[in-house]
Amino acid sequence: MRWRGLVGCGMALALALPLAAQTPDRVDVPAAKSWWTAGDGRAMAAAATYANPYGRLEVLNAGGGLETRGHPFFTPLGVNGRACVTCHQPADGMSVSATSLRARWKATHGRDPVFAAIDGSNCPSLPQARRSSHSLLLDHGLFRIFLPWPIKGAEFSIEVVRDPTGCNTDPVYGLSSPNPMISVFRRPRPVANLKYVTTPDPIGFNVKTGMPLARDPQTGAPVSMQLMADARQPTLRTQAVDAALTHLQAGAPPTRDQLDQILAFESQVYAAQDVPAGSPPGLGAAALARAHPGLLGNDLKTPVFQPFDLWRAKAGAKLKGAAAFRASAARGADVFLTRPFWISDTSHLNTVGLGNPIKRTCSTCHNAQMTGMDVAPGWMDIGTSNQPTADPLRHLPLFKVTCRPDAPPHPFLGRTIYTHDPGRALISGLCRDVGSITMQQFRGLAARAPYFANGSAKDLAALVDYYDRRYAIHFTAQEKRDLVNFMSVL
Repeated sequence: MRWRGLVGCGMALALALPLAAQTPDRVDVPAAKSWWTAGDGRAMAAAATYANPYGRLEVLNAGGGLETRGHPFFTPLGVNGRACVTCHQPADGMSVSATSLRARWKATHGRDPVFAAIDGSNCPSLPQARRSSHSLLLDHGLFRIFLPWPIKGAEFSIEVVRDPTGCNTDPVYGLSSPNPMISVFRRPRPVANLKYVTTPDPIGFNVKTGMPLARDPQTGAPVSMQLMADARQPTLRTQAVDAALTHLQAGAPPTRDQLDQILAFESQVYAAQDVPAGSPPGLGAAALARAHPGLLGNDLKTPVFQPFDLWRAKAGAKLKGAAAFRASAARGADVFLTRPFWISDTSHLNTVGLGNPIKRTCSTCHNAQMTGMDVAPGWMDIGTSNQPTADPLRHLPLFKVTCRPDAPPHPFLGRTIYTHDPGRALISGLCRDVGSITMQQFRGLAARAPYFANGSAKDLAALVDYYDRRYAIHFTAQEKRDLVNFMSVL
């Protein structure tokens, strides 16, 4: 196993650590075999590690090894040759990284099913053999998400201001087409550690909105509303049906038996950066398999990712190599948990009676123990898609959202909002939700760059820089390095 962290001033240092003894149940997958092709039928080990820029990711099947031949998660279910695994690659933390996609384009000359025109290109109407037609996927890891518009009861209208992909003004796929759709571009969420994602807030309603949680259509039980960036699907089962019909272009929904197999697999997979023995107790995939979901971790007694004391440096110690890296990651955990800063103008945080601004830490929002999600339904507008706080994203569409005069406006941006992705508002129809996106888990981050739903942070350093700018935190250079090293081991 090999780690790489930012332990010096802007320098990446590879830290060699002992490789765990390999058994038939644990394999170290070489880079040449890291991509899973739909239907290739190979067995999936109980535990496997895959190299990434910061070391190795471990993918653990809590139910043991799996024969994938004929399994519906690994088998094409539609006409475009994709399976679920196509966009949820084990090597990429059960998501897919832009680096892997570029390698796949080169290896297959753009013919892999992941580049299917339906959503793997900037628009299906473009010439599909050209790299430029897939630039958002290849350069930013973004798939096209196409949703019907308008929706009943929406409090706002949408205009296209800029359309670099051409899809929102396309005569077949655009907003003015016979079947009107809006196209936004988002990263695939990881299919791992899902017991933490699907456990609902025990109070039964969304504290950010005061509304009841959505319900499982089969059981009637409340659901977490954390599965997707816009929370449009309530359960793993409904999400699997939607994904098969849209992303896999299946002619019919998966059968009940197929859905049962998909859900059983998704519920047993854990992914986290691999760490050696003697690491903090919350790290590694096995820790995720053991721990319980739904716990708050935003205080010193129950920290989000459990204590990092095993890596904490003693006062005055002069550390080098692996020891220096570990001490840096431990400091990063402290920054994440205890470094206060002013949070302002954030919908569904500064709007819930806490004040604007409020002085809090990263763990205020990323408060769920073991994943760093939000125990409550986690959609917020932190500004990654809405102007003026979004980074320059001229490769993405830009929309003008105009709220109706009789509707409550966006709490901080008023009645006219410029956004690259209206987010939750495309489902709820509410002006207050424009730009709000459900936060993702932090586990396996090192394997699945770029970050944020719109891929606007190319690496972990860029992710930290965005928060530093957005909230004027003024992290020191060391605090930034420590945060990156901390996130790289999760």
